[in-house]
Amino acid sequence: MRIYPNFIGGEWRESAARKTTPNINPANSDEVLGLVPHSTPEETNAAAAAARAAFPAWRDTPAPARGEILLKTASRMKERKEEMARMLTCEEGKAIRESRAEVQKAIQVTEFMAGAGRRLGGATAPSEFRNNFAYSIRQPLGVVAIITPWNFPFSIPAWKLAPALVSGNAVVFKPASWTPGTAEMLTQCYSDAGLPAGVLNLIYGSGGEVGDALVKHPNVAAVSFTGSNAIGVRLYEQCARRGIRAPASAARR
Repeated sequence: MRIYPNFIGGEWRESAARKTTPNINPANSDEVLGLVPHSTPEETNAAAAAARAAFPAWRDTPAPARGEILLKTASRMKERKEEMARMLTCEEGKAIRESRAEVQKAIQVTEFMAGAGRRLGGATAPSEFRNNFAYSIRQPLGVVAIITPWNFPFSIPAWKLAPALVSGNAVVFKPASWTPGTAEMLTQCYSDAGLPAGVLNLIYGSGGEVGDALVKHPNVAAVSFTGSNAIGVRLYEQCARRGIRAPASAARR
């Protein structure tokens, strides 16, 4: 039985975790698509370290060049659209037409954000002093942890990953354990497009273990989360204690 590998530092790595969760087709409970590892603390640390090491060079990459990689990612997603939609249906249970629509939304979001590479300007403001020029510039935050749910496993990661990456941040991506195959395919599209090693890292595991470890990790400068209201509130509290940003969106259940 296949165990889904983590993607750390530009490499697919088999997890050393002893505990796994079966990825079951909801339309056929006898079909196990693979095993999802509960990644170890060491693997979480490795993903955060890889992102932190890759951040300076990615930050210094011109924003239009970052946008070009997103555009190539969207092109790769178009090539694999049907394959990705069928994976989504097998894992999450959407009707195939809905899965195709979701993958198309992810493509459109990625294409739109690719253009942001040419729109990342600052602002000027009137100065109270005659010889002063007042202006601001935008700078990436650093390493961003992205934690996503199972119900829209392509579109939600797409609209979190693309803005974070085109802005010059490095990412550690923790998807829902119920939809590992979609996360794997989305990550592979970025890798195929030429995203530098370590800029995007994928790690599997539970929210209570890997998710909490990322929120508390000293390398992580921001967390983007979509999930339950209760976990969203707790996440805000944890981020507030560390003084890091948490552009979280909570979905009531």
